[in-house]
Amino acid sequence: MERVDHLGHERRKAEFDVEAMKVVWAGSKRVLEISDRISRLVASDPVFKKDDRTTLSRKDLFNNTLRKAAHAWKRINELRLTEEEASRLRFYVDQPSYVDLHWGMFVPAIKGQGTEEQHKKWLPLAYKMQIIGCYAQTELGHGSNVQGLETTATYDPKSEEFIIHSPTLTASKWWPGGLGKVSTHAVVYARLLTDGRDYGVHGFIVQLRSLDDHLPLPGITVGDIGTKFGNGAYNSMDNGVLRFDHVRIPRDQMLMRVSQVTKEGKYLQSDVPRQLVYGTMVYVRQTIVADASNALSRAVCIAVRYSAVRRQFGSQDGGPELQVIDYKTQQSRLFPLLASAYAFRFVGEWLKWLYTDVTQRLQANDFSTLPEAHACTAGLKSLTTSVTADGIEECRKLCGGHGYLCSSGLPELFAVYVPTCTYEGDNVVLLLQVARFLVKTVSQLASGKEPVGTTAYYRRVEHLVQCACDVQRAEDWLKPSVVLEAFEARAIRMAITCAKNLSKAQSPEEGFAALSADLVEAAVAHCQLIIVSKFIDKVQEDIEGQGVKEQLQILCSVYALSLLHKHLGDFLSTSCITPKQGALANDMLRSLYAQVRPNAVALVDAFNYTDHYLGSVLGQYDGNVYPNLYEAAWKEPLNDTVVPDGYDEYIRPVLKQKFRISRL
Repeated sequence: MERVDHLGHERRKAEFDVEAMKVVWAGSKRVLEISDRISRLVASDPVFKKDDRTTLSRKDLFNNTLRKAAHAWKRINELRLTEEEASRLRFYVDQPSYVDLHWGMFVPAIKGQGTEEQHKKWLPLAYKMQIIGCYAQTELGHGSNVQGLETTATYDPKSEEFIIHSPTLTASKWWPGGLGKVSTHAVVYARLLTDGRDYGVHGFIVQLRSLDDHLPLPGITVGDIGTKFGNGAYNSMDNGVLRFDHVRIPRDQMLMRVSQVTKEGKYLQSDVPRQLVYGTMVYVRQTIVADASNALSRAVCIAVRYSAVRRQFGSQDGGPELQVIDYKTQQSRLFPLLASAYAFRFVGEWLKWLYTDVTQRLQANDFSTLPEAHACTAGLKSLTTSVTADGIEECRKLCGGHGYLCSSGLPELFAVYVPTCTYEGDNVVLLLQVARFLVKTVSQLASGKEPVGTTAYYRRVEHLVQCACDVQRAEDWLKPSVVLEAFEARAIRMAITCAKNLSKAQSPEEGFAALSADLVEAAVAHCQLIIVSKFIDKVQEDIEGQGVKEQLQILCSVYALSLLHKHLGDFLSTSCITPKQGALANDMLRSLYAQVRPNAVALVDAFNYTDHYLGSVLGQYDGNVYPNLYEAAWKEPLNDTVVPDGYDEYIRPVLKQKFRISRL
């Protein structure tokens, strides 16, 4: 079938250097080159074919995943890929599997919480995948409340072993990816009991399965927890259940970087500060924010390309119907998501820097920025994942009825992504942690303690609680200083109001319970400010490429003003702006959508995604939507036969009315 570039005319409208924007999106020319090469390597390999994924049974899907993971590991070794290249290859294979938790949680946990001796013993095995690990923290009865975990690790000084045990049904480990059928080992979190005391939750390396025949070791009950939401999607992952019946492990398999148990059973803190374990948490959450950018940009790419191809209504005198992307209602829903994808990309880049900075400070015993970094990463994980999950669903709606087809790629993308809102911290719980930090920061202002990092704007509290927004015309909303001050004033005023209301409560905990909804909104305001400020910082960098800086400025303004529009009530109720200034912001936003319109397709082209990675008949580069949809329909297994298998047994009797008439 002839292939035509139906989006060529859209690409010719671009007012900027698309290749230069690809570099900005990737982060550097080197990273762009690696991503481009690896993505095309994956797309050209028939083993990584994925267009049948949503039609496979759970067992077939899982076996398909095992095959792809094994083939990926084979190619990584054959091509002698670097760690960065290998990570990119796993990313572009685009299928959740046990390797995600092995590399993303098991290895970082040992690196962050293990001693040098433990590194030497376990990491070479993990790096060569001679053992396969997972991260067993969440239990059937507890997830976000880590301190409430019930699994126990009781030390026996006679044998110099820990006894790992699940004392209740709710102590069963539940949800760890890779656990159900694959992992040979796990970092297990359990309550440390020794010398007659409970020392709280600690990590232990526990072997689960034999390295000879893969059978569970004595005392271990392990399996898959069942099918999850969506066709294909996260069902390629073997999320598992795990119970221990007095399983013994050697003493040196407790992760002992920050604390240890002596042979005699004495609990000791090491010279390494306990705060170092937070470095791993910061690392994991910054990768989650980066993943949010990837998932949202993917959905937006599909929706933008399809919206530019699809025509509906508006024809006059027999002329062509209007492109859906030209409807203002479509733009007002789609372009803020496009801007958000870029915003999350840049705040994700900044979080990589933050992780490096925090790690260096921790190693130098400087813990001054740790509480702020912890709150910041918790809040950004919550905000970006919630927006992305909702954004993917919005993109599905923006694609109309065709977006509901699995072949559009959007239903599976949503089903794969939505658990991110829960794992590594429930999003509402994380926002409440941010709110606690903000209220504490407010309370410390009187003591003279200087706020740091993303709360540095609290130093200007006197100005921000009484300043008036300096907007006279719609164009004033394009000034970064005006936008920043409005977002800072809103965030700090909401936090101060929460702190004042909390001070009136009979107890802090009662106050937090009663005001939890307000506290969540204050945390969201602070996190949105962080993203806006980092987007502004990015725009102010020296950026190469004709028109690239101008397009980023437009997207930055769209992101900020769309948030202002959505949360207008907050800005008005805190007196940060006037109703007239809010109306001017909306006027500016509408004019910005018109500026995004001619560049929309080129802006998603800058993501540089292959058709294989997008996995969407609606979002392919050539825009050949209708032939793609038609071809995809005939790949449906139901169409393998013209007459359905149940015709003789179920359909023919109905058509021929061959039923016995019985009297009740």
